Amino acid sequence: MHPHSNPEHSLRHHRRPHLGRRQAILALALGFAPTLGAQSAPPLEPNRQLAHDIYKELIEINTMDSVGSTTVAAEAMAKRFKAAGFPDADIHVFGPKPDKGNLVVRYRGTGARKPLLLLAHLDVVAALRSDWTTDPFVFVEQGGYYYGRGTSDDKAMAAIFVANMLRYKKEGYVPDRDVIIALTADEEGGTSNGVQWLLANHRDLIDAAYALNEGGGGALRDGKPFLHSVQATEKTYADFTLETKNRGGHSSVPRPDNAIYQLASGLVRLSKFSFPVQLNEVSKAFFERTAAIETPETAAAMRAIVQNPSDSAAAARLSADPRYSSMLRTTCVATRLSGGHANNALPQTARANINCRIVPTQTTAQVRETLIRVLADTGIGVSDAPDIVAGVPSPLNPEVMQPVQELTRSMFGDIPVIPTMSTGATDGRYLRAGGIPTYGVSGLFGDPNDVRAHGKDERMLVKSFYDGQEFLYQLVKALSSKRPVS
Repeated sequence: MHPHSNPEHSLRHHRRPHLGRRQAILALALGFAPTLGAQSAPPLEPNRQLAHDIYKELIEINTMDSVGSTTVAAEAMAKRFKAAGFPDADIHVFGPKPDKGNLVVRYRGTGARKPLLLLAHLDVVAALRSDWTTDPFVFVEQGGYYYGRGTSDDKAMAAIFVANMLRYKKEGYVPDRDVIIALTADEEGGTSNGVQWLLANHRDLIDAAYALNEGGGGALRDGKPFLHSVQATEKTYADFTLETKNRGGHSSVPRPDNAIYQLASGLVRLSKFSFPVQLNEVSKAFFERTAAIETPETAAAMRAIVQNPSDSAAAARLSADPRYSSMLRTTCVATRLSGGHANNALPQTARANINCRIVPTQTTAQVRETLIRVLADTGIGVSDAPDIVAGVPSPLNPEVMQPVQELTRSMFGDIPVIPTMSTGATDGRYLRAGGIPTYGVSGLFGDPNDVRAHGKDERMLVKSFYDGQEFLYQLVKALSSKRPVS
């Protein structure tokens, strides 16, 4: 996952009402589970102790790309399932590389309904000891927090899913559908392992009616929960290379034709362009429900844009906030620039990278065509559209959304549950493209102004972890049984 922070944005909203709500909504839309403000850790009863021990074990296994091993983590969890009595035939540790193993475990039910899939990734982004206050691969409890690389992204959900499945087994719970856990590799690395590899090679082991994944979560305001997000779609990531070529020459004899100037002129045109508003079921629901907790002016714009995506006044008001703007449309931005080959020579080439985050209703080919049109210069080459997985929206299925709303209300109070479209990326995009609707929901609440996933001193509040454990325990039961949640 790829969280972002914007201190200037946060300061700006401290000057007007609903700042916590807005910042939280926008942060959650980026596709991460945030961390909470400091509180005291509760005493551990047996189920929490089990989750604690699994969490600690996973954090202390280095699963960074190139130097770590997800296979070690997968085998450690497989050992726990075998000790609990899961048949060997229902436990699989495999992958295309020896150090990039995935774990799939099936908990057998009556088979009355198609399975439920629980997805979390085991790999983590790089972390240097010299950058951190604590050792990133030592599980540390300090000041009411659990510290360590992966505490929020994504070993909390992995540990919770494992602990809860072992709890179901101990309790003798019989679901009316199989419940499958998939703990995967290479979500952070972006290679064709993990979910992509499982879908291509072992679809039968993970095929499900729908899946629960990261990407959503809750947010606090003044230390109290005030919204819970469910990620139901995400944008598609794509890079395009722009290139200009020129015969060059001696810099002492400059000419009007110049590869750098030509590219720069195209980039200026692109910088002034905004893609049209394109909403889908999820982003419409996002604006509809967010309007209830926004300022009157912004709320009116949100309701107007849902009714009429062509409302230019509403679009302009929402677009003034970069993060709301990113929820409205595809975005393309220049992120890298290079040109020339010598200080005393006219440039022969100039290149720029354009990073696009594409809404589910557009294809990469359509975006490329738009770039060519906006650049308005046949001398600026645009690389071919990459062949990538589109971010198909998951339907806001009442079978999923109703239990989420009921459990949120019972555990965290009368707060809104808001569907979101991540502007970042998770492995849910591969499941959705493969026909398995996926919902990012966790019950992990936190402060959107203190996001440390991918960053220094990543942490998870103790209370948040155990609240999330209980929420997901009850949610999976609600989704795998016609009986009321106990």
